[in-house]
Amino acid sequence: MSKPIIVVAVGGNALLQRGEVMSCENQKKSIAQTASSLAELSKDYRLVVVHGNGPQVGLLSLQNNAYKDCPPYPFDVLGAETQGMIGYLIQQGLNAAIKDRFTTTILTRIVIDENDPAIADPAKFIGPIYTEEQAKQLAEANQWVVKPDGAHWRRVVPSPSPKEVLEIKAIKDLLEKEHLIICGGGGGAPVVEKDGAYVGFEAVIDKDMTAALIAEEIGAEHLLILTDGSHVCLDWGTPKEEKLENVSVEQMKKYTFPAGSMGPKVDACCQFVEKTKQHGYIGDLSSALEIIEGKTGTHINA
Repeated sequence: MSKPIIVVAVGGNALLQRGEVMSCENQKKSIAQTASSLAELSKDYRLVVVHGNGPQVGLLSLQNNAYKDCPPYPFDVLGAETQGMIGYLIQQGLNAAIKDRFTTTILTRIVIDENDPAIADPAKFIGPIYTEEQAKQLAEANQWVVKPDGAHWRRVVPSPSPKEVLEIKAIKDLLEKEHLIICGGGGGAPVVEKDGAYVGFEAVIDKDMTAALIAEEIGAEHLLILTDGSHVCLDWGTPKEEKLENVSVEQMKKYTFPAGSMGPKVDACCQFVEKTKQHGYIGDLSSALEIIEGKTGTHINA
């Protein structure tokens, strides 16, 4: 009998600690810890990993814009670059932690609707953190949109909903062959259909929503969203902070969470659980197995 399938979404900020220099070495260290946590899961589950790319795609964009002799590359291409870069680093980490399994990264394209209302209201955080003054100066100089992200400010870009996973058959085929799969990186490269072909679109899809769609389409029993906090909390960062542990979709829908951070994680879990009647979890990167075992984290149920 095949092992159950678990889709694990790993945040770009979980791969790189907030405020940390975005060096390759720092990401390798974080990924080594991530791989150790995921290795435990892989003993009992067929594992599919979807990673974020917010800090990394923002850095690529800054580097891209710094070379003035070449026109900037569009966000769909930069997103595809991060799929290769981060996928490679996770692959290396997983292979070091899990010796007896094939690990495969699938460069994934995601179809979006170019009329999605989210395109007119950028909410996806990318790149490094700034002070409010720095952010507003950069926004004016570069025609960016910037918004507060906790105590800091960051650039935001459009984040349309994922509609279709073009590489879904490849993901299913490799799962059947017991591969550990990394796919949908950074939410996938956004494309729209035009004249019978797929064309790249300037946006960054939320990786949690893509993870939920992939989990639904491959028949996963579990969706686990890992971040840098132990639980979903009400009134986070205030004296009234309250951890949510076992919560129904109906209960979750009564609460409001920040659009650029916890909101999409909650929405993704609720969407997956509502459509599949399976299990959704949100919790700390270092506690993957403990979350599934019910020892920590937020469990969202039907």
